[in-house]
Amino acid sequence: MCINASRLKASYYRKNALLLAPALLGKLLCRELRGKIIRLRITETEAYYGEDDTACHASRGKTERTKIMYGCGGYAYVYLCYGVHWLLNVVSGRAGFPEAVLIRGVEGFPGPGKLSKHLEIDKTLHGENLALSGRLWLEGDGRRRRYRASTRVGINGAAAEDRNKLWRFVAE
Repeated sequence: MCINASRLKASYYRKNALLLAPALLGKLLCRELRGKIIRLRITETEAYYGEDDTACHASRGKTERTKIMYGCGGYAYVYLCYGVHWLLNVVSGRAGFPEAVLIRGVEGFPGPGKLSKHLEIDKTLHGENLALSGRLWLEGDGRRRRYRASTRVGINGAAAEDRNKLWRFVAE
């Protein structure tokens, strides 16, 4: 299959997380591994938006872990979940407001831990500039995906109001 795609520019990531999360559905998550480029279509995302979102890592303010979320969009925020799985987030929006989009799944690899394991995404990619990197980036090929919105997954510690927000997006 020939894919005529182009790398997403830095300006693309300046959307707020609530707009970027569904916009990333159908885009290609690209990873260079041992001289080969792997491209997998994004099928599921979740938005995390600001200090008032109790499911967002930045809900407790700016820390060493969350400071990347306060930067401008277009960088990889990679963290270890439950001491087992590395998870990939795309920082979104403009500098000063913490927000990011979790890449929850790609075609063939549902679940953020499975996709990270398959693509060998780990802490070495934290802070990667997605607009310039030769190791990790996103591409668009003009395809638009229909989607459904639902509640986010695995945020039991968040306030009920935040658990009920329809900020998870799944391609149909």
